[in-house]
Formats: sequence, structure tokens, C-alpha cells
Amino acid sequence: MPEGDTIFRTARTLQRALADRLVVGFESVYPALTRVDHDRPLSGRRVESVASRGKHLLMTFSGDLILHTHMRMHGSWHLYRPGERWRRPARDMRVVVATDAYVAVAFNVPVAEFLTSRELARHPAIQSLGPDLADTNFDQADALRRIREHDAEAIHEVLLNQRALSGIGNVLKSEVLFVSGIDPFAAVRAIDDDRLRNMLDAAVRLMRMNVGEASAVQRPSHGRRTTGSMDPGVSLWVYGRGGKPCRTCGTVIRSRSSGPDARLTYWCPRCQMGV
Repeated sequence: MPEGDTIFRTARTLQRALADRLVVGFESVYPALTRVDHDRPLSGRRVESVASRGKHLLMTFSGDLILHTHMRMHGSWHLYRPGERWRRPARDMRVVVATDAYVAVAFNVPVAEFLTSRELARHPAIQSLGPDLADTNFDQADALRRIREHDAEAIHEVLLNQRALSGIGNVLKSEVLFVSGIDPFAAVRAIDDDRLRNMLDAAVRLMRMNVGEASAVQRPSHGRRTTGSMDPGVSLWVYGRGGKPCRTCGTVIRSRSSGPDARLTYWCPRCQMGV
């Protein structure tokens, strides 16, 4: 699943390409979107902004209309010049927003809807989001308060709860907990506030490490990095490294699946012994 850093980079790239341009064409396989386009045509509207909120992407048009998309597991936005051949098959197309200079195509995006600003303000999934790690005004105190509301749950579960903290996905979850030296399966109540604040500092640092200038649209990015190394072979501390030696102490990295989606958590049993 694309994480908050990917969505942030996607929104930034779309913003640079589309902002202030007039829409010259719109297409979607979703009847609900085409009905809105029929009643309130997008063509002729101006793209006012493209922004991310956690893992949600919001494309705002003039005339109080907002396209909200969520990529879930396999969705992505691509950006092309008019007439350029798509890098994905047309059967995967879900939404097309065309301007004179660029064509934005959403592939395999399962959530797409039009909202007014009033509807956005009342949208339960968006308005309930916790502080966004990619936001320069990240509110650590609010994030800490929200995490504390889940004191009985394991910290690895809470980090994926977008109502507590938005933007973290399965990769950054394991990486943040390793860097913080926290046992992923420790209950939140067992972790003191200072350690949680240090964990949030690490989460912000790793998120911002991965919202650099590389484009997340159309072509694959350089890949997520948490170690600080540009060598793709040593880009992550623990994620995806089950059975391999810890980069810090040499202990074998362990992994465990949990939850309804059987998401894997990776950790070093020595570096993350305590809470």
C-alpha cells in the first residue's frame, strides 16, 4: 500500500503539473463520477490545487468541486503529455483529468468521489485523520494524546491507525519502531511519554527523509530509505529482512503476521528488547 510519503510526492508532482491549468477533458469508469461530470462538467474548470492528507489525495477544481481518491493497495496516479503512450494498460484506468499540457491518469484507484467543500468538512474518513507526519505543522502533542487513547493495544497496531497518526504504512511502522528501539508488540500503556515522543520524532524524520524531490508519478521512485544510505541494498533497517542479520547487532531479524490483512511486522529481538 502506498504510504504517506508516496501520496505526498504524488500530490506535489500533480500540483506542479496541473495547478492553474484549465481542464479540457475528463473520463472515468465510475458512474458516480461521470454523473457529476454530466451535471457539473469539469471541462472549463481550473485546477486550483492538489494536496495530500495522510494517504488521501485531494484535487480541487474551481466552482467548489473536489476529487478525492485513495490508492489503497494497488492504486497510482501517472502523469503524461497529451498523446504520450500510457505505461499501464487502458483496462486499469479509473480516472483521467486532462489539461492542455498534461494528462493525469489514476490506475486501479478503488476509491474516487467528488465532494464539495462542505462535504469534505464533514467527511468521516478525512476529518477523523490524526496528525499528518508529512505536514510541516505536525502536532506532536495531539498525536501523543491520540496514541494514548489506545493504551491497551500493541504499538505496531496503533501506528497503522490513521485516526491516531496519519501517513504511516507497514514499511515505516517497522522502521520507526526499530529506530526507536521499541518492541512492536508492547502495549502502548507500557511505553512512557518520553519514549513515545522520541518515536514520533523518529517517525517525522523518516517520513521527511522520503518526501524529497523525486517524483512518485509515472516512473518508480528511488525507493523508500530509512538508513540514510543511497545504496539500494542497504536502504532499510528491518523491513523485508526476516531471517537476515540486524545491521546494528547481527541478531537475526524476525517477522510476524497479524491482523485481518496478515500484515508483517519485522523487528530485531535484541535491539528492541524493551519498551
